[in-house]
Amino acid sequence: MNLVEERTKRTQWFLKDRFGMFIHWGLYSIPARGEWIRSNEKISKEDYRVYFDEFNPINYDPKSWARAAKDAGMKYVVMTAKHHDGFCLFDSKLTDYKATNTKAGRDLIKEYVDAFREEGLKIGLYYSTIDWYHDDFPHYGDRHHPMRENIAYKDFEHDFENYLEYMHGQVRELCTNYGKIDILWFDFSYDDMCGEKWKATELINMVRSLQPDVIIDNRLEASGENAGSIRTKNPSFFAGDFASPEQIIPPEGLVDEDGHSIPWEACITMNNHWGYCSNDKNFKSSKMIIRKLVECVSKNGNLLLNVGPNAKGEIPIESLNILKEIGKWIKDNGNSIYNCGKSSLPKPEWGYYTQNGNKLYAHIFEPSIGPLGLSGLTNRVKKVRLLSDGSEIKIINPWNTFDFEDHMFINFGSPGQLTYPLPNNIDTVVELELLE
Repeated sequence: MNLVEERTKRTQWFLKDRFGMFIHWGLYSIPARGEWIRSNEKISKEDYRVYFDEFNPINYDPKSWARAAKDAGMKYVVMTAKHHDGFCLFDSKLTDYKATNTKAGRDLIKEYVDAFREEGLKIGLYYSTIDWYHDDFPHYGDRHHPMRENIAYKDFEHDFENYLEYMHGQVRELCTNYGKIDILWFDFSYDDMCGEKWKATELINMVRSLQPDVIIDNRLEASGENAGSIRTKNPSFFAGDFASPEQIIPPEGLVDEDGHSIPWEACITMNNHWGYCSNDKNFKSSKMIIRKLVECVSKNGNLLLNVGPNAKGEIPIESLNILKEIGKWIKDNGNSIYNCGKSSLPKPEWGYYTQNGNKLYAHIFEPSIGPLGLSGLTNRVKKVRLLSDGSEIKIINPWNTFDFEDHMFINFGSPGQLTYPLPNNIDTVVELELLE
């Protein structure tokens, strides 16, 4: 098989599951100003050390996190094993800068893996190629390093080969010590720090030798800013199995140069930060997130929705409430998300379509005046049901539709009723069984 065929085989489950949880958690939950605080505020290693000394997530209960994810309808999860600040939530033998050496005193990634695996969710590990703690990662002049403008580091000679040996060694640990890993989520490349700068071919070969079925994102050569060569006819060996647009849903989904859909996953925050930010209360509504999930699936994409636990190890109550609301909708309408993708029909003005074989799902966001018209479906539909309860919806041909023969019409009230509320004001899903 070629690279694209191998990618297609590996991502089959991913393109069926469609909905996952991202977890950003680390020392930055203590200052609670986002995960980029060291870079944004140019904090020295010494001044950042106070958070390592304080780290003690007394309420960390990954089993409750796993239940919340499962109840929300999520099928997989990705958690930060190491973020850009270099702090490891796992018991790496290659550094002392890890959770086992804090007051927590234990391998928090192992507990996470065990808890989520027990709930039947697929396991993902996030690993930052960037490391602001390691002495041999470039400091002065780097675009993002906290010490990028500190002249004390201007003439410091970093042994980047030593850093790469460390980075590859930690990835080997993650691929060796936690059983089967379903997703490896690298983050990220920029400027000349990309591709073979990371010894990406060697890294991928090592990962594949240990975890042959794991799917890998595209950020060994790309970032949230661009998708890299995964969108070309000849993707690189380290192009990844899926693209990872960040804080945006691609207007037309993502396709290659020949117009073929490629696997992609939009990673989205619930508020405006990945890591816990105590004063950021700008949370998206469950209604908005559900509709964005639908939009992703309608474009052959996935949604990876983030939570940022606080310093005590608690997912914020706002996030938990949103997850519960999403879960209520998913419970009734999950068949229109899982195993579904883009429809052959164009996007309707009242919402979106998703499709699984001969099951077409109309996601209706806006009520109509009079009967609701579905273009291009005349004489193509065997039966129509409200997905949430299986109740019949009649195909109607009232007096005021005679000029629109290219549309099939339905409504949710009595046949002569001109206006009516939708059964679900977030997203009313109608299942249409198409004629074979």
